[in-house]
Formats: sequence, structure tokens, C-alpha cells
Amino acid sequence: MTQFLQSCHMLGLAIGLCTFLIIGLFHPVVIKCEYHFGTRCWWVFLLLGIVALAASILVADVFWSAVLGVTAFSSFWTILEIFEQRERVRKGWFPRNPRRNDYDS
Repeated sequence: MTQFLQSCHMLGLAIGLCTFLIIGLFHPVVIKCEYHFGTRCWWVFLLLGIVALAASILVADVFWSAVLGVTAFSSFWTILEIFEQRERVRKGWFPRNPRRNDYDS
């Protein structure tokens, strides 16, 4: 696949599209994870980021290595966003989960 994309000079476009989709996917994931689990789930994104980072180093194909690298750093960024989402919920910008009462901590 990478050879086809390179021969058509579309490799950068494909990587850019995948980057856009990955970042777009992580946005609602942050909102849902904070709503259901609070900030306790940050370590899941740390593990996902570490695994994706290691995989991006081990994979020889440029396209998949780039996609895994984008996934890794999007996962790392999600850790920060989950804590910022908690602040946005405190400010009333997003709904609170009525079954959780850990917003005051």
C-alpha cells in the first residue's frame, strides 16, 4: 500500500487524513471517558501511547509507522485533555455524571 501511495505522490495526504481521523476520534473519547470514569483512566492512555510508540519504532513501513506515532502522541495528549475536561465539567461547560461525585477532589 505504501508503495502505491508513494508512486502516486499521495503518502503525505494519506498520513494527514489518518492524523485528522485519529485526532477527531480522540476528542469524543476524552469526553466519554471523563464522564464515565473521571480522571482514573489516564493510565490506559499512557499504556496505549507506550505500546503505539514502541510499535511505531518497530514497524518498518513508513505509513503505518507514522500512523502509530500519531496514535501514540495523541494518546499522550489525551492524558492532559482528560484532566482539562474535568475542569471544563466543573465550569459547567459539559454535563456531570450524576452517578459520580468526585468532582470536588
